[in-house]
Amino acid sequence: MSKHPTLLQQFRSFCFQNKPKNFEEALHYFSIFGGMGWNVDCSKPVTEIIESKLLKNYSYIHGDLTKITNSDKTSHALLSGVAMGDGRVHSALKRARISRQDGETAIETLCEKGLLSIERSLEEPPHEQKVDDKLSFTLPFIRFWFSFISPYFKGIKEGNYKEVQEQFAKRENGFSNIIFEKLSQELLKMSFVEDPIIEIGSYWDRDVEIDILAKTASGKIIAGACKYSNAKANKNELTKLKEKCQIAQFTPDVYVLFSKSGFSNELKEEKGLDLKLFTLKHYNKFLEDLSEKDFLVNTGKKY
Repeated sequence: MSKHPTLLQQFRSFCFQNKPKNFEEALHYFSIFGGMGWNVDCSKPVTEIIESKLLKNYSYIHGDLTKITNSDKTSHALLSGVAMGDGRVHSALKRARISRQDGETAIETLCEKGLLSIERSLEEPPHEQKVDDKLSFTLPFIRFWFSFISPYFKGIKEGNYKEVQEQFAKRENGFSNIIFEKLSQELLKMSFVEDPIIEIGSYWDRDVEIDILAKTASGKIIAGACKYSNAKANKNELTKLKEKCQIAQFTPDVYVLFSKSGFSNELKEEKGLDLKLFTLKHYNKFLEDLSEKDFLVNTGKKY
């Protein structure tokens, strides 16, 4: 596998290899198994694959991961802290119960090893606020492992999977949100052809978070929100996004909304040059024209 493939490259490789039937299915399975080059039967329930591929192979996978982390307990605690929280450095260190100094050393090491990357708010917050950077996993599977497997290793080693299953059932519906947001950024970049996007990311400060913030070559500011739920997005989603921008002291030229379940008729009527709406059908372009050239060769174990 190439040293640092993008999330979109990983996603297309996963789809070429495992042939999910649609984007929604692809996103769900990729959020759990993505980035490892594994064969995944997307026709089987995801819980069944988690048990057969991960839980029953816990000792082997754990052993391979400790080779990367050198069995460093601080690194493992930090990875779980990032996986279980919002990714902000302070929050992750607090969850991991490690000092800032030890945490910064672990962060540097994990970034060098390619397990984590550092994200910064796209714009400086108003009033010279200082905000934490965020830590992101470079491989979806590693995030899943440190969310649901590593914290419950005692039961897993004894063959008791109940706690893992209960915790996954609680969080399964929202677990794909982060990957959906990242792929929405990629979709947005692909959609602005005549005035290409030159900067894109997220914005956060102490008071507000904006899922997507971008700038185009002509200087336009784009602000976006992602809603990955079974309910249609309504006009309130646009109102909330505008309120967040006002708090952050932005005046976007274009608002964009991404919704798994579509939009209310009232919101569709607002669509125009300053409001773009994206539904799941727009993400199907990620599954188009897949070929051998999209496949990332991974030399890791298949399990």
